[in-house]
Amino acid sequence: MKSTNPDNPADPSTKPTWARYKVLLWLGGAATIAYICRNSLSVAEKGIRADLGLDAFQMGLVMGAFQISYALLQIPSGHFTDRRGARASLPVFTVIWSMATAAMAAVTNLWLLVAARLFNGVGQAGLFPASTNTFAKWIPERERALVNGSLASFMTLGTIIGTGVGAYLTARWGWQWMFVIFSFPGILWAGGFWLWFRDRPEEHSAVNVAEAELIKGSDSEGNTDTGEKRSWIDVLRSPATRWICGQQFFRAAGQMFFMTWFPTFLIERYNMDLVEAGLSTVVTQIPLLAGSLIGGGIVDGIFRRTGSRTASRKGVSIVSMLLCTALVAGAYFVKDPKVAITLIGIGAFFIGTAGPAGYTITIDMGGKHVATLFSTMNMFGNLGALLFPIVVGAIIAATGNWDQVLILFGALYLASAFCWWRLRPDGTVFDQIPDANAR
Repeated sequence: MKSTNPDNPADPSTKPTWARYKVLLWLGGAATIAYICRNSLSVAEKGIRADLGLDAFQMGLVMGAFQISYALLQIPSGHFTDRRGARASLPVFTVIWSMATAAMAAVTNLWLLVAARLFNGVGQAGLFPASTNTFAKWIPERERALVNGSLASFMTLGTIIGTGVGAYLTARWGWQWMFVIFSFPGILWAGGFWLWFRDRPEEHSAVNVAEAELIKGSDSEGNTDTGEKRSWIDVLRSPATRWICGQQFFRAAGQMFFMTWFPTFLIERYNMDLVEAGLSTVVTQIPLLAGSLIGGGIVDGIFRRTGSRTASRKGVSIVSMLLCTALVAGAYFVKDPKVAITLIGIGAFFIGTAGPAGYTITIDMGGKHVATLFSTMNMFGNLGALLFPIVVGAIIAATGNWDQVLILFGALYLASAFCWWRLRPDGTVFDQIPDANAR
């Protein structure tokens, strides 16, 4: 760590360095690469099916393989990161998913393809728990929501590159070369990150005294967890963890609607053609991206003014989820597709504004086990994302009625608001274990 004025670190003439934002760029780069590798399969799936002789059901198994390993490995990968640190764990995770992406180019049958996707999920499972763990150590509490919102925008960028550039590469050179090309950035990132990054700001030469004090000074005053030996069972025993996981389960389930059934919903309920439905789906994603960035700024702004997690994290999330519920309810009564899409698009904005608070609360309340808490929350979010499309399919198969789906869609966000209302966001999740004081 470099010091421009070691005798007086708080001297206002010494401005903090910006190394913490370089950390954000590194982690944002990893998120972009991960989402490129994760989502590029969608543009190659028809070619893969034709070349390997697979049917749609078998391709569904391939796509579901990622979600299964990704969800199941959340807690183990988070616990690994808590013990080893992001500098050791993130390069390992990145190499695993990059090699799995390269292996996609060499598959010759269904089960090799499934295995490659499973290992892709294994590697990516640890990315966001490790990123959140890093933000806990590198980002002041008053800046964390905006940083988490920015990370979400890098994910969207990865989806755009993975589908857009992936489609071009597949058309030009074939799907095998697409996977080979997309595997290289992660390998390069892993080496560069390991050389540049340090787990703690005070260990990094690019951080001056003023920035170290800025980060250290925000180390949550409510963070009272001093227990080093905590297991993920301790995390689950806390009522706070259950409410944190609940809000993510319902919010992620609703968000998955846009990525799965939404185009079909527009086609069948509003008689759109495929192109119109596809463009309308993209239109709803733009407010979602904007909401993530703006919501992070709002949450941080309220926290800087009030110092209150209740007003900033909890308050913004409850208001956002209730507004989203109201907008979806409005769309239920609307027959004009443009008006309905506008209402749902504005609702997507508020889905985005709640996202940074959900990620940030795990940093606030994770104590010394941020990655474990985040990975537990993210596991439940992925379970919600996995179950909701199945439930929608069952409803449509049984009734053919999209109105019921729209009611369920809105109800998910009402349930998320309820979970936030029940959460006490002060202190750590370990402080709220029933027998915490006895221990």
